Amino acid sequence: MLNYEEELKKFKPCLDVDEVENAIYSRDLTDVIDILREMMKSGQETEPAEEKEE
Repeated sequence: MLNYEEELKKFKPCLDVDEVENAIYSRDLTDVIDILREMMKSGQETEPAEEKEE
């Protein structure tokens, strides 16, 4: 049977994981919310022009 307390004492995080985490957090990544905000912003800018045509 596994002794979880002993296994946790032996645990050492992988350095690769830490490096990847730092790389991810240091980048300014575009997510879905950013894309939706841009779409809404561009839609609001074009709305008055469309209303004038009607």
